[in-house]
Amino acid sequence: MSEQSLKANQGEAHHHEHSGGDYCSSIPAEFQNIPSFNTRDLIVKEDIMAKVNELAGAIYTSEEVQHYRRAEQQINKNERVQSLINLIKKKQKEVVAFETTFKNADMVKKIEAEMEQLQDELDAIPIVSEFQQSQADINYLLQLVVSSIRDTVSEKINVENASEAQDPENCSD
Repeated sequence: MSEQSLKANQGEAHHHEHSGGDYCSSIPAEFQNIPSFNTRDLIVKEDIMAKVNELAGAIYTSEEVQHYRRAEQQINKNERVQSLINLIKKKQKEVVAFETTFKNADMVKKIEAEMEQLQDELDAIPIVSEFQQSQADINYLLQLVVSSIRDTVSEKINVENASEAQDPENCSD
């Protein structure tokens, strides 16, 4: 195509067949670089989901998750811990009632002080602090995995975009 006819066609839609059998449709130029999806892409998605399941299995069997599960089981079986949790929940409902229904700020303060005392007692139980630490460890692990995936994908996209700019078989040829 000559330079003049290129200039005349800028911004206009064009229809022609590329070597791969793809057609550029009457899509505005700014949208022509948006990827389309075909059957191959669906297979890639299945591959990604398979890797997600593999990664989830690896995380599930990790030391951090196993430690968390053991701590959770101990907490669920511990009568004192369960009793304190139930009392705190009951006090939370009382606070809501005294704030909204009874409009009694003094009772709200009293109940909140009782809740704080119950929470301190709960936090002083070793298995509870162990459970909380294991939760923090798992959250850190998951954040690390998500960050690593994000950074790796971002890095690969930047590398691929640099090479795509030189690809003559795109819709702008």
